[in-house]
Amino acid sequence: MSLTVVGSIAFDAVETEAGKRDRLLGGAAVHFSLASSFLTETRVVGPVGDDFGEAEYAVLHDRGVVTDDVEHVPGGKTFFWAGRYERDVNIRHTLQTDLNVFEHFEPKLSDASRAAETLFLANIQPDLQRAVREQCDQARFTALDTMNLWIDIAHDSLVKTIGMVDCLIVNDSEVKQLTDEPNLVRAARAVMELGPRVVVVKQGEYGSAMYTGDGAFGLPSYPTADVIDPTGAGDTFAGGFMGYVAAHADEPITDELLRRAMAYGTALASFNVEAFGTERMQTLTSAEVHERVAELQRVTVFDATPVPLRI
Repeated sequence: MSLTVVGSIAFDAVETEAGKRDRLLGGAAVHFSLASSFLTETRVVGPVGDDFGEAEYAVLHDRGVVTDDVEHVPGGKTFFWAGRYERDVNIRHTLQTDLNVFEHFEPKLSDASRAAETLFLANIQPDLQRAVREQCDQARFTALDTMNLWIDIAHDSLVKTIGMVDCLIVNDSEVKQLTDEPNLVRAARAVMELGPRVVVVKQGEYGSAMYTGDGAFGLPSYPTADVIDPTGAGDTFAGGFMGYVAAHADEPITDELLRRAMAYGTALASFNVEAFGTERMQTLTSAEVHERVAELQRVTVFDATPVPLRI
């Protein structure tokens, strides 16, 4: 039931229609682990600088996240990102990116992190993802995220790395770019030909879709009107999805299990967007998560009884 995530730990500055925050705890590994920690023990691997202090560690520790493999780089500064969202939060503008200690990051995994049964490779350089995957050769289920930058400048390395994981989790534009396929179904099938047996496509406010050898499954996003800050929603979704898989290590990884995992990822992501940064996830309770999963199930069930059709 162990889960390791390797990725960025960051400070974010975010501006939306709801307000502005100059310093928020963020990064893919942080958003992921706060979500996955509701379901299973999670170990984080990533670098931080001297500006990452006890208050930031406390956010992770309060959720039981294991930070033994967080690398403190003396004299360094933590990765920083600044962005602004338009009234339509699907439109985001990156204002500043300072890689800082993340620029020369080389993941160092403890024996405990390498032994994890479930592994998530968050968005980092594909060569680094592959090196981590090779270290975790006993993992039962592995997944990878990426972005358009690596598709553009490290395509061959990325394709090689994708071939080593069980699942690719990306957004719809990225999977189309990766495969040069404008149709989402054909793009997902093209990815499965590279090696992964599962492709999960994040579609923002429109939900997500999963493709496997047994077919397709779609799930809408949870209908919340309280969208304050969408930063990290995709990583939160991935955390819920992978956390659910890790929590059910005694079950075979079937489409049914993965569909339930998508529901937990969707519910957790819907909480993430209701406040800036990690603020909502810090106050979230397990009861709220279960309640929202149940509500998501209710709003997605319908009567499929056939009715006569006119010819």
